Amino acid sequence: MTKNTADETKKTYTKQTYTKQGAAGSTAREGARVMGTVLVTSGTGKTGRRVTERLTALGVPVRAGSRAGSRAGGVPFDWQDESGWAAALDGTEAAYVAYYPDLAVPGAAGAMAAFGRVAAASGLRRVVLLSGRGEPQAAVAEEALRGACGEVELTVVRSAFFAQNFSEGALLDSVLGGELVFPAGSAAEPFLDIDDLADVVVAALTGDGHAGAVYELTGPRSLTFEEAAAELGRAAGRPVRYVPVSGPAYAEVLEGFGVSGPEAGFLAELFATLLDGHNSATTDDVKRVLGREAKEFTAFTREAARDGAWHG
Repeated sequence: MTKNTADETKKTYTKQTYTKQGAAGSTAREGARVMGTVLVTSGTGKTGRRVTERLTALGVPVRAGSRAGSRAGGVPFDWQDESGWAAALDGTEAAYVAYYPDLAVPGAAGAMAAFGRVAAASGLRRVVLLSGRGEPQAAVAEEALRGACGEVELTVVRSAFFAQNFSEGALLDSVLGGELVFPAGSAAEPFLDIDDLADVVVAALTGDGHAGAVYELTGPRSLTFEEAAAELGRAAGRPVRYVPVSGPAYAEVLEGFGVSGPEAGFLAELFATLLDGHNSATTDDVKRVLGREAKEFTAFTREAARDGAWHG
């Protein structure tokens, strides 16, 4: 269901240009420094690989963790196998934590508490945690990590729905097929470009002034899925219409793509819960951290189309 199409190698993030864009406002820019080694969990994922690329461009040593480990050019890291965490963290100064599949799943809080204990024992200085916006169970997992990591500086980044879910994620096939089937009803969502998320994460990892912060990241404008489908269609050059469905119906769609029954049911229920309107408001946290506006959804669609996201 996924297809990584964005060509991040076309974008150059040198130390000079990154500083000009604004790592975290003038104060944080003045205090920013190149850090020691950073562990990026889920380093081959949509957010992890972007964070890895940006840190590498800044000259920061990175360990990209994944279940494939050295076969993927990184280090072994599996959220289901705590035995390898200490080795992955050994000698690192900071970590970007992206829990798979989601902080709201059963067991996530326990995993966060365990990771926090290992991080504290390893002497880690800083953690940036990816979380979900408006997810009560994710907030429980956040607190579990906060309570276990002791003196480790923790920054939480709560994200709105990724815009890239339409171009390299679970909804790509729906866009290509012309029917965006999803359990969102008429609720509006301030879709967030993952490039903005990655920039905020890197700013929090490499700059000072973010310890204890909780950032809620959104795009600058909220759209219904019907409105998003229309914009996607214009950019892709093909008709795309939104087809609202119930949570159970969407679970059946996911199972048709090979997702297991329990996971499909969880994801469908999660989406239906998150997209009930309570996350519709936008925030200015991207601008607060980076000193610039978040990327518009229209700009995302044009860039994705230019990079060939919907040529399939």
